[in-house]
Amino acid sequence: MKIGSIGAGNMGGAIAVAISKAIGADDVQYVSDADAQKASALAAEIGAQVSDNMTLARECDVLVLGVKPQVMPLVAEQIASTVRERGEKILVISMAAGISLDDYAKMLGEQAPVIRIMPNTPVSVGEGMILWCAGACVSDEQIGTFTSVMSRAGELDMIPEGLIDAAGCISGCGPAFVSMFIEALADGGVRCGVPRDKAMKYAIRTLIGTATLASETKIHPGALKDAVCSPGGTTIEGVIALENGSFRGDVAGAVIAAYEKTIKLTK
Repeated sequence: MKIGSIGAGNMGGAIAVAISKAIGADDVQYVSDADAQKASALAAEIGAQVSDNMTLARECDVLVLGVKPQVMPLVAEQIASTVRERGEKILVISMAAGISLDDYAKMLGEQAPVIRIMPNTPVSVGEGMILWCAGACVSDEQIGTFTSVMSRAGELDMIPEGLIDAAGCISGCGPAFVSMFIEALADGGVRCGVPRDKAMKYAIRTLIGTATLASETKIHPGALKDAVCSPGGTTIEGVIALENGSFRGDVAGAVIAAYEKTIKLTK
């Protein structure tokens, strides 16, 4: 199997790295990018070959489009005729936010098998959340190929296309919001005299542990919070401080703002 990745940026590169860990020894991976240095660096990291967009569209069984939404029309124009000619022989996987399966049908042809994904940065360590939906022309065999090559990226979750942009503002934008929370939690510890390295370690481990607890037990987060809040204790004092600062509203508002921006980008 030949797999090509167009786009060697942060997310495109992270997906390419994850794919390199999932494919077999006989499979071949290709990389292309407008920035030749980025393409060469990524290729060296994962043992891939550097090529150009047209060659990838012509030669690869799986073509991953890791370019920004505003660049997608140009890339689609470059590869459209080849994708149309190859039909079911090529599977296109795209991570561009706000570009629908109908848009890809117009750009690449109605018979082009396309899967939309919305990944997040933890795919680079195999702990990503990858939302996906498939076009009508994608076969069961191609879905099997997709799940196989993405198996080392993290958890895959199929979702109706009408929800993928909104859901992506939770998982796709979420790492930025969570990183800010980790930093703020550590800052609070530093303000109280805890050394920076230890404060950061405690904040990160607490986040990982609590997320794992919520995931494995399926206990509602509100109940997990209540379990830590003793009457008249220290934790409830901190919770009230967060509520006074509109913590919940601000976090929900960040997701909503990201979604509203996504909607604007699609128009």
